[in-house]
Amino acid sequence: MAASLVRLSRRSFQTALLNASAKAEGHAGHGAAAMKQWKMVSILVAIPSVALCMVNAFVGVEHEAPPEFVAYEHLRLRNKRFPWGDGQKSLFHNAHVNALPDGYEEH
Repeated sequence: MAASLVRLSRRSFQTALLNASAKAEGHAGHGAAAMKQWKMVSILVAIPSVALCMVNAFVGVEHEAPPEFVAYEHLRLRNKRFPWGDGQKSLFHNAHVNALPDGYEEH
């Protein structure tokens, strides 16, 4: 049993040495084609896509009136005041979209 374990560990060590020497000799550019492909995909697809999304976010926004306010009992519960401002508005409050417990803010 011990002899087979020694033989197995010696074989795996020799295989690791052979793989390391093969990489050092001629397989240095193994991932060069894949790297070039993903670089081109990033430049030609990802960057223009992000730019189009930014243009859409800033230019294509139409301001609509907020939906009619309905005071449901299970929404906008305030058990404790927020520690900033007047205590009713959340940290990322948006007056156009987020309603307070008693309705939307007047503009």
